[in-house]
Amino acid sequence: MGSAVPKQFMLLNGKPVLLHTIETFLRAYADLQIILVLPPSFGEQGKQLVSKTTAPSRIQIVSGGATRFHSVQNGLTKINKTSVVFVHDGVRCLVTEALIRRCYEQALEKGNAIPAVAVNDSIRMVEGNKTRVVDRSRLLAVQTPQTFRSNILLSAFEQPYNEAFTDEATVAEAAGYEIFMIEGEKENIKITLPADLLIAEQLSRKA
Repeated sequence: MGSAVPKQFMLLNGKPVLLHTIETFLRAYADLQIILVLPPSFGEQGKQLVSKTTAPSRIQIVSGGATRFHSVQNGLTKINKTSVVFVHDGVRCLVTEALIRRCYEQALEKGNAIPAVAVNDSIRMVEGNKTRVVDRSRLLAVQTPQTFRSNILLSAFEQPYNEAFTDEATVAEAAGYEIFMIEGEKENIKITLPADLLIAEQLSRKA
Protein backbone atom coordinates (compact mmCIF):
# COMPACT_ATOMS: atom_id res chain seq x y z
CA MET A 1 0.00 0.00 0.00
CA GLY A 2 3.04 2.29 0.24
CA SER A 3 2.06 3.45 3.73
CA ALA A 4 3.47 3.12 7.24
CA VAL A 5 -0.07 2.41 8.44
CA PRO A 6 -1.05 -1.26 8.06
CA LYS A 7 -3.87 -1.61 5.55
CA GLN A 8 -6.27 -3.01 8.16
CA PHE A 9 -6.03 0.29 10.06
CA MET A 10 -6.48 2.54 7.02
CA LEU A 11 -9.73 4.48 6.88
CA LEU A 12 -12.61 3.38 4.69
CA ASN A 13 -15.44 5.91 4.68
CA GLY A 14 -14.17 7.33 7.96
CA LYS A 15 -13.67 4.01 9.81
CA PRO A 16 -10.71 1.62 9.92
CA VAL A 17 -10.99 -1.18 7.38
CA LEU A 18 -10.77 -3.75 10.17
CA LEU A 19 -13.66 -2.17 12.07
CA HIS A 20 -15.97 -2.70 9.09
CA THR A 21 -14.97 -6.38 9.03
CA ILE A 22 -15.41 -6.93 12.76
CA GLU A 23 -18.82 -5.30 12.90
CA THR A 24 -20.14 -7.53 10.11
CA PHE A 25 -19.10 -10.66 11.99
CA LEU A 26 -20.56 -9.36 15.26
CA ARG A 27 -23.90 -8.79 13.52
CA ALA A 28 -23.92 -12.22 11.88
CA TYR A 29 -24.42 -14.16 15.13
CA ALA A 30 -25.18 -12.84 18.60
CA ASP A 31 -22.96 -15.46 20.26
CA LEU A 32 -20.01 -15.17 17.86
CA GLN A 33 -16.67 -14.54 19.55
CA ILE A 34 -13.78 -12.90 17.71
CA ILE A 35 -10.11 -13.77 18.14
CA LEU A 36 -8.33 -10.82 16.59
CA VAL A 37 -4.81 -11.76 15.48
CA LEU A 38 -2.58 -8.72 15.02
CA PRO A 39 1.14 -7.99 14.57
CA PRO A 40 2.69 -7.79 18.06
CA SER A 41 3.66 -4.15 17.58
CA PHE A 42 0.06 -3.12 16.90
CA GLY A 43 -1.55 -4.45 20.06
CA GLU A 44 -2.32 -0.98 21.42
CA GLN A 45 -3.95 0.15 18.17
CA GLY A 46 -5.93 -3.07 18.28
CA LYS A 47 -7.20 -2.33 21.79
CA GLN A 48 -8.30 1.15 20.73
CA LEU A 49 -10.13 -0.28 17.74
CA VAL A 50 -11.86 -2.98 19.81
CA SER A 51 -13.09 -0.33 22.24
CA LYS A 52 -14.96 1.33 19.36
CA THR A 53 -16.89 -1.81 18.39
CA THR A 54 -20.45 -2.57 19.45
CA ALA A 55 -19.37 -5.58 21.54
CA PRO A 56 -15.78 -5.29 22.82
CA SER A 57 -16.41 -8.04 25.40
CA ARG A 58 -16.78 -10.54 22.54
CA ILE A 59 -13.30 -9.80 21.16
CA GLN A 60 -9.87 -10.89 22.39
CA ILE A 61 -6.53 -9.94 20.85
CA VAL A 62 -3.76 -12.41 20.08
CA SER A 63 -0.29 -11.69 18.69
CA GLY A 64 0.39 -13.02 15.22
CA GLY A 65 3.32 -15.13 14.05
CA ALA A 66 5.87 -15.11 11.26
CA THR A 67 3.45 -16.49 8.64
CA ARG A 68 -0.28 -16.82 8.11
CA PHE A 69 0.00 -20.42 9.32
CA HIS A 70 1.61 -19.40 12.59
CA SER A 71 -0.79 -16.50 13.12
CA VAL A 72 -3.78 -18.80 12.72
CA GLN A 73 -2.10 -21.35 14.95
CA ASN A 74 -1.74 -18.69 17.66
CA GLY A 75 -5.40 -17.78 17.35
CA LEU A 76 -6.48 -21.41 17.58
CA THR A 77 -4.93 -21.71 21.05
CA LYS A 78 -7.93 -19.72 22.29
CA ILE A 79 -10.46 -22.25 20.98
CA ASN A 80 -11.49 -24.20 24.07
CA LYS A 81 -14.82 -25.75 23.10
CA THR A 82 -16.46 -27.44 20.13
CA SER A 83 -17.45 -24.75 17.66
CA VAL A 84 -17.40 -23.56 14.08
CA VAL A 85 -14.33 -21.46 13.32
CA PHE A 86 -14.18 -18.76 10.65
CA VAL A 87 -10.69 -17.77 9.55
CA HIS A 88 -11.06 -14.43 7.82
CA ASP A 89 -8.67 -11.94 6.29
CA GLY A 90 -9.38 -8.69 8.15
CA VAL A 91 -8.91 -6.60 5.01
CA ARG A 92 -11.77 -8.36 3.23
CA CYS A 93 -14.02 -5.72 4.74
CA LEU A 94 -16.95 -6.12 2.33
CA VAL A 95 -17.79 -9.64 3.48
CA THR A 96 -21.53 -9.99 4.09
CA GLU A 97 -23.52 -11.57 6.88
CA ALA A 98 -25.18 -13.76 4.24
CA LEU A 99 -21.86 -15.29 3.18
CA ILE A 100 -20.83 -15.83 6.81
CA ARG A 101 -24.08 -17.67 7.52
CA ARG A 102 -23.86 -19.80 4.38
CA CYS A 103 -20.33 -20.83 5.30
CA TYR A 104 -21.49 -21.71 8.80
CA GLU A 105 -24.35 -23.90 7.57
CA GLN A 106 -22.14 -25.82 5.12
CA ALA A 107 -19.39 -26.30 7.70
CA LEU A 108 -21.93 -27.85 10.05
CA GLU A 109 -23.08 -30.20 7.29
CA LYS A 110 -19.80 -31.07 5.53
CA GLY A 111 -17.06 -30.08 7.96
CA ASN A 112 -15.79 -27.05 6.06
CA ALA A 113 -16.76 -24.32 3.61
CA ILE A 114 -14.21 -22.52 1.44
CA PRO A 115 -15.70 -19.57 -0.48
CA ALA A 116 -14.46 -19.00 -4.01
CA VAL A 117 -15.51 -17.26 -7.21
CA ALA A 118 -14.96 -18.03 -10.87
CA VAL A 119 -11.96 -16.49 -12.59
CA ASN A 120 -13.00 -14.03 -15.31
CA ASP A 121 -9.59 -13.01 -16.66
CA SER A 122 -7.64 -14.97 -19.25
CA ILE A 123 -4.90 -16.90 -17.45
CA ARG A 124 -1.49 -17.96 -18.74
CA MET A 125 0.97 -20.29 -17.01
CA VAL A 126 4.66 -19.32 -17.05
CA GLU A 127 6.91 -22.23 -18.02
CA GLY A 128 10.55 -21.19 -18.32
CA ASN A 129 10.78 -18.50 -21.00
CA LYS A 130 7.38 -19.34 -22.45
CA THR A 131 3.76 -19.18 -21.40
CA ARG A 132 0.73 -21.31 -22.17
CA VAL A 133 -2.95 -20.64 -21.79
CA VAL A 134 -4.83 -22.21 -18.88
CA ASP A 135 -8.50 -23.17 -19.05
CA ARG A 136 -10.03 -20.61 -16.70
CA SER A 137 -13.29 -22.54 -16.48
CA ARG A 138 -11.43 -24.99 -14.24
CA LEU A 139 -10.05 -22.30 -11.92
CA LEU A 140 -11.46 -20.66 -8.80
CA ALA A 141 -10.23 -17.62 -6.87
CA VAL A 142 -10.32 -18.54 -3.19
CA GLN A 143 -11.63 -16.12 -0.56
CA THR A 144 -12.31 -16.06 3.17
CA PRO A 145 -13.88 -16.74 5.64
CA GLN A 146 -12.52 -20.26 5.36
CA THR A 147 -14.82 -22.05 7.75
CA PHE A 148 -14.31 -25.33 9.62
CA ARG A 149 -15.66 -27.40 12.44
CA SER A 150 -13.15 -26.79 15.21
CA ASN A 151 -12.07 -30.41 15.58
CA ILE A 152 -10.95 -30.47 11.94
CA LEU A 153 -9.03 -27.21 12.03
CA LEU A 154 -7.36 -27.87 15.38
CA SER A 155 -6.26 -31.31 14.21
CA ALA A 156 -4.94 -29.97 10.89
CA PHE A 157 -2.85 -27.27 12.58
CA GLU A 158 -1.00 -29.84 14.66
CA GLN A 159 1.13 -30.45 11.55
CA PRO A 160 4.57 -28.89 11.20
CA TYR A 161 4.68 -25.78 9.01
CA ASN A 162 5.16 -26.29 5.29
CA GLU A 163 5.78 -23.51 2.75
CA ALA A 164 3.06 -25.04 0.60
CA PHE A 165 0.47 -23.95 3.19
CA THR A 166 -1.00 -20.85 1.53
CA ASP A 167 -4.30 -20.92 3.40
CA GLU A 168 -6.31 -23.03 5.85
CA ALA A 169 -7.73 -25.22 3.09
CA THR A 170 -4.25 -26.37 2.06
CA VAL A 171 -3.43 -27.17 5.69
CA ALA A 172 -6.60 -29.20 6.17
CA GLU A 173 -6.14 -30.96 2.83
CA ALA A 174 -2.58 -31.94 3.76
CA ALA A 175 -3.98 -33.44 6.95
CA GLY A 176 -6.24 -35.69 4.89
CA TYR A 177 -9.53 -33.78 5.00
CA GLU A 178 -11.66 -33.30 1.91
CA ILE A 179 -12.23 -29.64 1.02
CA PHE A 180 -15.69 -28.39 0.10
CA MET A 181 -16.10 -25.17 -1.86
CA ILE A 182 -18.98 -22.72 -1.58
CA GLU A 183 -19.94 -19.82 -3.82
CA GLY A 184 -18.19 -16.65 -2.67
CA GLU A 185 -19.00 -13.05 -3.51
CA LYS A 186 -17.39 -10.95 -6.24
CA GLU A 187 -17.47 -7.89 -3.97
CA ASN A 188 -15.62 -9.73 -1.18
CA ILE A 189 -12.36 -8.18 -2.34
CA LYS A 190 -9.06 -8.07 -0.47
CA ILE A 191 -7.60 -4.62 0.17
CA THR A 192 -4.06 -4.98 -1.19
CA LEU A 193 -3.40 -1.96 -3.42
CA PRO A 194 -4.44 1.72 -3.10
CA ALA A 195 -6.93 1.20 -5.93
CA ASP A 196 -8.64 -1.55 -3.90
CA LEU A 197 -9.40 0.95 -1.15
CA LEU A 198 -11.05 3.27 -3.66
CA ILE A 199 -13.10 0.40 -5.10
CA ALA A 200 -14.16 -0.69 -1.60
CA GLU A 201 -15.27 2.85 -0.78
CA GLN A 202 -17.55 2.89 -3.80
CA LEU A 203 -18.93 -0.59 -3.19
CA SER A 204 -19.60 0.07 0.49
CA ARG A 205 -21.59 3.21 -0.36
CA LYS A 206 -23.84 1.16 -2.64
CA ALA A 207 -24.51 -1.44 0.07
